[in-house]
Amino acid sequence: MSDQPTSTDINALLDDLDAGVFREKLARALSDAAAGVVATGKAGDVTVKFSLKQIADSSQVDCAHRLSYTVPTAKGKRSEENTTKTPLYVGRGGKLTLFPENQHKFEFDAQAQDSTQRA
Repeated sequence: MSDQPTSTDINALLDDLDAGVFREKLARALSDAAAGVVATGKAGDVTVKFSLKQIADSSQVDCAHRLSYTVPTAKGKRSEENTTKTPLYVGRGGKLTLFPENQHKFEFDAQAQDSTQRA
């Protein structure tokens, strides 16, 4: 029996979504909303939605990640919405990763390259 976890590592996933840009957008949205809430005393809102669609007949999904937020202002509110997509592999137990779990390492050592170049 393997000791590998079969659930998605959310920290790694957030780093992988939209090449890490999604994590930065989420951090900015949370900070902007919180600042607006403290400045006005009104409620703010941050919403994240994930939509998954299988890619052809593969063990991959297209993960659409939508971030929307509302920042209260002195005279109303300001809102923004952004949607991007990232293809992800689905591993054992539904674990989402950027690369397949069974990806083998490529050998790039100098000895292997020398013997290949001589052939």
